[in-house]
Amino acid sequence: MTQFQTLIDEWGIIHSANADLPSDKLKIAFVEALAELEDRECHRTHTFPKTRTHKVTGIKQAIYRSYVDKTSGWRIHFQYNDGTICLSDIIEGSQHDDTVKVIKAKKHRYR
Repeated sequence: MTQFQTLIDEWGIIHSANADLPSDKLKIAFVEALAELEDRECHRTHTFPKTRTHKVTGIKQAIYRSYVDKTSGWRIHFQYNDGTICLSDIIEGSQHDDTVKVIKAKKHRYR
């Protein structure tokens, strides 16, 4: 039986994704990405085949990003907090290259 990580969405990222993602294909990919993030086995083995989760470089805090869909550029930013995953932001495809700039613009969301 699959074990799940607890996921916290205090900033309404799931609601924003539903409203902002431009296609049903991306909305389904977002749900699949969340499912992979909740899978404890992926965290234990550090293997994220769909989302390719990795730590953001160039930032002092431990912030991670995951692909919703690599070709579209949409990304999920999150942090770990006391064993839970705290969703921080969903980044539009056109902004994913300016990661540090996006994080600094919404620094109140990041711990």
